[in-house]
Amino acid sequence: MVQKLFVFGTLKRGFPLHDEGLSGAKFLGAYRTQKRYPLLIAGPWFAPMMLNEPGVGYQIMGELYKVGTKALEKLDRLESVGEPGNFRATIEVEPIEGGFPCLALAYMKSREVADPVHSDHLQLYEDRRFIPFGQRH
Repeated sequence: MVQKLFVFGTLKRGFPLHDEGLSGAKFLGAYRTQKRYPLLIAGPWFAPMMLNEPGVGYQIMGELYKVGTKALEKLDRLESVGEPGNFRATIEVEPIEGGFPCLALAYMKSREVADPVHSDHLQLYEDRRFIPFGQRH
């Protein structure tokens, strides 16, 4: 089954996890969340984390993709889905350049895993401090 996936951090084009998780996915364009969410750089690996706290923060800017079941399973492993505080949720997103909103999956974290916090709320993830899996000690 093909699903829409909204990405806002290290899975975006040009960032460390894009090729690992989305290399074969169809890019649908630049999108943003319809609601505001907190987006923070947090945790020991300086990861971008969108918290499931609608109404706080900014409309988050990112990219929308079409992904198949196998790709989604791989992405779930990359994003630690199933471990405490790591999950995916369905949210409403809209094209940045105008157009029709749609529902998409997004990876979210709970506040408990966002420790320590290294940034204020962000609208757009451009930070380059993320430490990829192979470089963690």
